[in-house]
Amino acid sequence: MKKSYYQPYLDILSEELKPAMGCTEPIALAYGAAKARELLGCTPEKVEIEASGSIIKNVKSVYVPNTGHLKGIPAAVAAGIIAGKADKQLEVLSEVSAEQIAATKEYLEKTPMELSHINNGLTFDIVITVWAGKESASVRIANYHTNIVHMEHNGEVIMDTPVEGENEQNLTDRSLLNMKDIWEFVHTVDIEDVKPILDPQIKCNMAIAEEGLKNDYGSTIGKVLLSFDDNCTRTKARAYAAAGSDARMNGCELPVIINSGSGNQGITASVPVIIYARDLDVSEEQMYRALTLSNLTTIHQKTGIGRLSAYCGAVSAAAGAGAGIAYLCGASEKEVGNTVVNAIAIISGMVCDGAKASCAAKIAEAIDTAILGYQMAKKGLVFSGGDGLVSANVEGTIKSIGRLAKQGMEQTNEEIIDIMIHE
Repeated sequence: MKKSYYQPYLDILSEELKPAMGCTEPIALAYGAAKARELLGCTPEKVEIEASGSIIKNVKSVYVPNTGHLKGIPAAVAAGIIAGKADKQLEVLSEVSAEQIAATKEYLEKTPMELSHINNGLTFDIVITVWAGKESASVRIANYHTNIVHMEHNGEVIMDTPVEGENEQNLTDRSLLNMKDIWEFVHTVDIEDVKPILDPQIKCNMAIAEEGLKNDYGSTIGKVLLSFDDNCTRTKARAYAAAGSDARMNGCELPVIINSGSGNQGITASVPVIIYARDLDVSEEQMYRALTLSNLTTIHQKTGIGRLSAYCGAVSAAAGAGAGIAYLCGASEKEVGNTVVNAIAIISGMVCDGAKASCAAKIAEAIDTAILGYQMAKKGLVFSGGDGLVSANVEGTIKSIGRLAKQGMEQTNEEIIDIMIHE
């Protein structure tokens, strides 16, 4: 008999493992801009962009796909206005012609765009307002990348959903997640139920990892790692995941299947597990179950942290991957839980200073730590409750890290944003 969490867990996976092209924060801006242009009914003559600090932080230094290597917030908004297809949401810039790339650059040069930093108490907050003559339109996205909560045209409100703090409306209740039920779900889920969700992740995320190793994107962290030892599974797991980020952060236009709103998290939660599954020559079913464990463990950790934080999301995703790798190696439920505890205990101090080339290196180090966490767990070693942020069990430790990342690092996030804005 299927447990009460069975369908909700499938729904959570479906909601979080979505395709996106490029870094998701600039894509959210492009999506909002495309929707604003759609409401306006013509190309805007003037644009006002209001964004929370974490949006500014995560868009400042990253390339916007299909723009001819343009960077930053105005570029993302311009691309959305000129070439965006709002109905494609996080793939809003997936169909852009050469003519539209040229038009985006021209529009960016001649169109007044005003950017302001807003603080409405939300980590994720975007408001885009556009004008053409006396016509105007406005779109607000809050709390997650495709969550449009307000639309208006010429002052007439078309849609207005109350924003209740950082609660994510219209999504399955994430509080249902816990490691015990995740473990049981992983062992009992009908593979045919998760296969359609996980197949795109395997295909897309491995494709961008391989692309990153073929070409010289960013600082080529993946290629550097692989040059040390291309036969070591541990090195390959780090290198392929880093290479996916190398490509994604530096203009590659291949799509990624995200996790918890982030392509880097989607890559980190999946690619190392796939590499281990292939090198260990496990069955396809075992790989799907390991990926299910990794993805749900990542989402569980991110629930308490939030979409954006000063806490690096690669740490949560790598801990998820560590759980998946441990499963592939025959670990028990206790060892998997201890792997997660060890991983986040070791590297919980890694900060997020925006999306950029060095994310690839952070991913590589987080994965290495997760594998160390499993090696410790395999020997019966786990950090004890009271050791820093470690609690008495895995659930308590995940809760502690969520509190650190969301409440404790709020001021850290503001300082990072201030430094980046005024550098």
